[in-house]
Amino acid sequence: MADPKFILSGGGTGGHIYPAIAIADGLKRRFPDSEILFVGASDKMEMQKVPQAGYNIKGLWIAGIQRKLTLDNAMLPLKMMSSLWKSRGIVKSFRPDVVIGTGGFASGPLLKAASSFGIPTVIQEQNSYAGITNKWLSKNADKICVAYDGMERFFPASKLVFTGNPVRQDLIHTEDNRTEAIKKYGLDPEKKTLLVLGGSLGSMRINQLIAKELMWMLAQNVQVIWQCGKFYFEEYRHYGDTDNVQVLSFIDRMDLAYAAADVVISRSGASSVSELCIVGKPVIFIPSPNVAEDHQTKNAKSIVDKDGALMLKEVQLDTQFQPVFEDLLRNEDKQRRLGENMKKLAKVNATNYIVEEIIKLLK
Repeated sequence: MADPKFILSGGGTGGHIYPAIAIADGLKRRFPDSEILFVGASDKMEMQKVPQAGYNIKGLWIAGIQRKLTLDNAMLPLKMMSSLWKSRGIVKSFRPDVVIGTGGFASGPLLKAASSFGIPTVIQEQNSYAGITNKWLSKNADKICVAYDGMERFFPASKLVFTGNPVRQDLIHTEDNRTEAIKKYGLDPEKKTLLVLGGSLGSMRINQLIAKELMWMLAQNVQVIWQCGKFYFEEYRHYGDTDNVQVLSFIDRMDLAYAAADVVISRSGASSVSELCIVGKPVIFIPSPNVAEDHQTKNAKSIVDKDGALMLKEVQLDTQFQPVFEDLLRNEDKQRRLGENMKKLAKVNATNYIVEEIIKLLK
């Protein structure tokens, strides 16, 4: 057959973008001469992150539903019609063999357009609680790749394939990059390094916690790489003037950030959990309570129950953070045990499994 062509769509947050990039990289390894195009929301972070990963992207005028009455909500029908029309034009012009969606609002009109032309579509759902766009698309999808059991409550059981979540290949051997990581971040190799991750857009509560506890943590002889998120960078950047603290809006080389870390504090979105399992570093998860069916707590608990990580809920932070963090920092055996147990839960071949499902749909 001729070299295949694929369109991928997923965006809004890193939790949708990076799985899509991982799948694209997997397809490229399998079909080096394939053509790959991304479609995203024109004002979201995928418009920068996808080209940085080496792929072309086209933008749609689309946005999600706001929780309160806004002009954006009033414009939603118009944006949807515009995006459906443009998606049909993109699909008709590019003529892909398969279209893959990893969630985010731009994937809705794109996969709908592909289905209307009879082009096979694949959904990749990262979370234990399905996103609104993927639920909407599932009726017409050919395959639905999932990372959690029990997803038949959201999707047709006959279409489900358990694959795990795709992760970037550069995370698989991060331990080999520690020397490069220490050099990149200008770290002291004699100090423990704390990596703080609040998700690609940042976490207000985690940022508040780190700001409050920073001087205490530094007194424990740690150095901090703090990814505060682009929405919070201006508010917290001045902490980067403190010795042994680096405040970043976004981390461009996650492989090196993980390689540098001795301990990680992180939200527990599905993609973050999948990455951290592969990296195998001791983690304190702080789930976001502001997500559907509290699925971040469920994500974290699935690791904690297997003695692979620690978890603190937001309501526990004021009283429990210091003793939990200090105990982990001082207990090398605990760090090693958590890291080893977490790594046992990694689904290293998830990307390959998803690529195999896509290949089955090639005509």
